[in-house]
Amino acid sequence: RDIANLKVTEIEAAKFLHDGGWDASKRYFMVAANQSNKVAVVDSKEGKLVKLVDVDKIPHPGRGANFVHP
Repeated sequence: RDIANLKVTEIEAAKFLHDGGWDASKRYFMVAANQSNKVAVVDSKEGKLVKLVDVDKIPHPGRGANFVHP
């Protein structure tokens, strides 16, 4: 990769994103929205928000929260 020419993509998702992690395929990044009980799922290949998922409690999907889609 060319570190001198990094690409920055701004994706509208939710406020105060704070804790995230990759799914097993390393394509999708899941990140918690602080105090809103939502997880943003971002497709890193397409550079787009896939979905804002409502959850019951404040999520912390960082390292160790391994998600495997059925």
